[in-house]
Amino acid sequence: MDLVSILIPARNEEENILMLLNSIKSQDYYNIEVIVLDDNSDDETYQIVNEFCQTDNRFKIIKGEPLPQGWLGKNYACYQLAKQAKGDFLLFLDADEMVKDGLINNSLYRMQIGKLSLLSLFTNQITKTFGEKAVVPLMHYLLLNLLPLRLVKLSKLPSLSAASGQFMLFRAQDYHQNQWHKQVKAKVVEDIEIMKLVKENKLNGEALLANGYIYCRMYKSYKESIEGFSKNLLSGFGNSIFGLLVYLFLVVFGPIFILFFLNFQLFYFAITLIIFSRLMISYLSGQNVLMNIIFHILQMINLLVIATLSIKKSLSKTLYWKGRTIHT
Repeated sequence: MDLVSILIPARNEEENILMLLNSIKSQDYYNIEVIVLDDNSDDETYQIVNEFCQTDNRFKIIKGEPLPQGWLGKNYACYQLAKQAKGDFLLFLDADEMVKDGLINNSLYRMQIGKLSLLSLFTNQITKTFGEKAVVPLMHYLLLNLLPLRLVKLSKLPSLSAASGQFMLFRAQDYHQNQWHKQVKAKVVEDIEIMKLVKENKLNGEALLANGYIYCRMYKSYKESIEGFSKNLLSGFGNSIFGLLVYLFLVVFGPIFILFFLNFQLFYFAITLIIFSRLMISYLSGQNVLMNIIFHILQMINLLVIATLSIKKSLSKTLYWKGRTIHT
């Protein structure tokens, strides 16, 4: 049975991380080592995880080194974790997730049948507050609108890449040979950049929906959601402001343009397409279908807010996240 190293960067995660550790402990795949890196937290993350590790010798926590110049925090944390790992496979998870039994077995099987170097899963998103419901579902909506995930594996083009840093499973030999996180050390959207590198190196990568095997509450308020998505949105368009603006025109303003300048029949057709796309994407990503249809206009307004902030941050060359300033 292959050893799987589960690697978790954690910065100020005292409220979340025990849920993840307990869910990993309950996995039916036993041959694991779990390494948590405390990334210079200023809360009780280290103490909480260290106490948990006393209950199971497969778990351990290490202290992260000070962030060197030229690195982003999460990328450097993942780089340090990989150096400590002994597994045949390296699985990077975010500290605010919860995994379901069967995840590791099914993921390893997918790696084997696909001869994959990297498998990335897009987690099921938990939303509780009104603000979260008005923003967070945009992640899957944008993703599945822009790129059919099957093309990530079927196409050899690096431009057709998608990945989620919330679940990145690597074949360890390929990872150590290529030092993926070191190659993208200054990239904000490191997950997509790594998938591109995997494909450029003629290795196989695949991105899929988690289908109920991983859950995550990414943000806990409207403000957090807006700030979090604005950090990544423009990078997801290759830092092309023009590309983002074209997409916004088609998705947000397209139906309005059709209504005022073309005819009602085309507008009705456009609205029907929007409803069917929301039905399909919401169902596939495990979200509330009716809620996303009702919230569609509000979510599109918030998309404009996020895009504006993302462009503004890009032009100022500065992002701020988890207490750190990120220069782009």
